[in-house]
Amino acid sequence: MASADQLRALLKAYAKGDEGQFQSVAMQIAANEARAGHGKLAKELRDLVDAAKVRVPQPGPTPIPLAKPRGEVADLLTVSYPNVRLADMVLAQDTRKTLDRVLREHKAIREIRSHGLAPRKKLLLLGPPGTGKTLTASAIAGELGLPLFVVRFDRLITRFMGETAAKLRLVFDAIAQTRAVYLFDEFDSIGSERGLSNDVGEIRRVVNSFLQMVEQDASDSLIIAATNHANMLDRALFRRFDDIIHYDLPNTQEIAAALKSKLAGFKSGRMPWMALAKTASGLSYGDITRAVEDAVKHALIERRAVVKDDLAVAIAERKSATYPARPKRARK
Repeated sequence: MASADQLRALLKAYAKGDEGQFQSVAMQIAANEARAGHGKLAKELRDLVDAAKVRVPQPGPTPIPLAKPRGEVADLLTVSYPNVRLADMVLAQDTRKTLDRVLREHKAIREIRSHGLAPRKKLLLLGPPGTGKTLTASAIAGELGLPLFVVRFDRLITRFMGETAAKLRLVFDAIAQTRAVYLFDEFDSIGSERGLSNDVGEIRRVVNSFLQMVEQDASDSLIIAATNHANMLDRALFRRFDDIIHYDLPNTQEIAAALKSKLAGFKSGRMPWMALAKTASGLSYGDITRAVEDAVKHALIERRAVVKDDLAVAIAERKSATYPARPKRARK
């Protein structure tokens, strides 16, 4: 049985986020149990500690439980701990294959690093709004049990010469210090083509700074950049990413799969999935999610199961909001 001192030491190590000390005390408790003749319990404790070591691989910075950005960088990052998984998403086969490879490499990061190699860790996501780019960052963080830090461009971009690049350096310092997934959403805000006609000297400096910092980054964190405007990005940026992943609007089969997935867990009647999917053609995954949520809420208010008409009406409303009819021109 663990002593009072050991329990206090265990809780103190957990509170401080000192994983090494936490594992050391846990192994001491396992040794005590073995000496007391509780061999099965001792083995279980040792196996749990070994599993924890694999789950958070070394070397490199490790995620801090309930990590929060502090100091100047606190204004530049927001943090969350997503519970989303790739299984929750409907993805094209090639996209899922690429993301699975990234996850496998990071789950084996200790072995990869021990051979002087680095996992794929810099991803550029391109595609229209609502196609799953931001959700992908959450799913990767959820799969790896890492925090998700989102860069706040409203605080990063300033009109003062050199200040944006200095703030960007703070973000990359955080990337090196705390292993996590870092999302640069709306990446075209800082990655725009240096030769654009509306370009200014400050933007050129920011792009050059990002190119240099991302090139020098040797951390175990994942850097994910996402944009709806691939044509605006500086060409030099594409070479700095390990994988460039394209997202498109879902086809009919993918829409049907998304409708089924989003409605799972709610009471519903028989659904003509393919007919509804054809009706929803042209909508993004984000639009489909909102349409299903609207249908479910309507059914809940009516205190009944979701029926075909609920989804059909919600899809029609979403298409109307996404593609509003143009006002008719007045006759002269």
